[in-house]
Amino acid sequence: MEPATVEPKFPTIGSSPQGVDSANPFEEMMSRFDLAAQKLGLDPGLYKVLREPVRETKVSIPIAMDDGRIEVFIGYRVLHNIARGPGKGGIRYDKNVNLDEVRALAAWMTWKCAVVNIPFGGAKGGVICDPGSLSRAELEKITRRYTAELMDQFGPEKDVPAPDMGTNPQMMAWIMDTYSMHARHTVTSVVTGKPLSLGGSRGRVEATGRGLMLICREAAPLRGLTLAGSRIVVQGFGNVGSIAARMCHEAGAKVIAVSDIAGGIVNEAGLDMAALVAHYEKARSFEGFPGISRITNTELLELDTDILIPAANENQIRGKNAGNIKAKIIVEGANGPTTQKADEILNRNGTLVVPDILANAGGVTVSYFEWVQDRAGFFWRESEVNERLEDIMVQSFRDVASMAEKYNVSFRIAAYMLGISRVAHDTMVRGLYA
Repeated sequence: MEPATVEPKFPTIGSSPQGVDSANPFEEMMSRFDLAAQKLGLDPGLYKVLREPVRETKVSIPIAMDDGRIEVFIGYRVLHNIARGPGKGGIRYDKNVNLDEVRALAAWMTWKCAVVNIPFGGAKGGVICDPGSLSRAELEKITRRYTAELMDQFGPEKDVPAPDMGTNPQMMAWIMDTYSMHARHTVTSVVTGKPLSLGGSRGRVEATGRGLMLICREAAPLRGLTLAGSRIVVQGFGNVGSIAARMCHEAGAKVIAVSDIAGGIVNEAGLDMAALVAHYEKARSFEGFPGISRITNTELLELDTDILIPAANENQIRGKNAGNIKAKIIVEGANGPTTQKADEILNRNGTLVVPDILANAGGVTVSYFEWVQDRAGFFWRESEVNERLEDIMVQSFRDVASMAEKYNVSFRIAAYMLGISRVAHDTMVRGLYA
């Protein structure tokens, strides 16, 4: 089946609305892009090049379900920019996946990879489905057919997918195997986030959470704090949130509240993170854990804390609740958890927001390490992975802080400016092929 190319439509330069408080992640991304481009004085022609995706693809995925009926799922892959290297970005399985979301996430990946200065462009993919309602066999069929439909677009030097919401290392193994069967030889570097035995990297599972802890540590002194002793609140208790909470606790912070989709728990004296993680892994719930009070996710965001880590979904901090945020520092573990309207309120209130394209870049950084190791056929000790990750996250934080100080802008706009300037520079050095 030939993938159908979707024709993108974009507004003209400077037309993205200011003060956006939208549920549309693409509008949110573009509003920040516009502000950063204007601060940089970006050439209007180059502006058009950088905001336009290289390719947007929609695929049809017909599957024979376990009960014998035929179901058709819809998948997307957006390749946003390849000026600095192959596209890089995860694949999410979720019933709310849509093209605008995938388009925004692909652009965020472009800027994220540039902020941490790794040689990738941005891409993202998704399939509209509810993975929790599908069997292992059905998920394998979806994953393999999605890969086969995009066979000509994926590749170690073209577009390298990874896990995201609703996907996992097993699915990455299916992608690697499907691609390899078509290529007629094993190609481990076509995808990252794989099991260790199939070319995965040590430290990859913990990478995003570890990166968040490092950014918390670097950001704390800017508000007169140290990570050790700071009060931490984490929204989201999946792989990212739970690991970030545990690592902040191990660094001496006091994690006073965490939450999952069902709500949150709080203990002002601090949660025993090792015990809580063990309890949650067994029960898949906070129910029955001693010494806690239940709160809603809304209440959790508004707790009196030093550092807030939103590590759940997009658009959790908006204009309607930003004024109630008491945290001195917000370190974004999720993609797009804060709207532009909320940013304006938080900036006025003196809250330091470390944006997603810097704060949660630990995952893509170690994905880069995995890609490098696969291509070399030589694998590093976990201590080496963690040391290299720390070097990149710390340097990237300092680069963004310098940009923020130089231009007197927020950390978010500074991060966008840094990423855009690097991609723009490389685009101009390469020139335009015609």
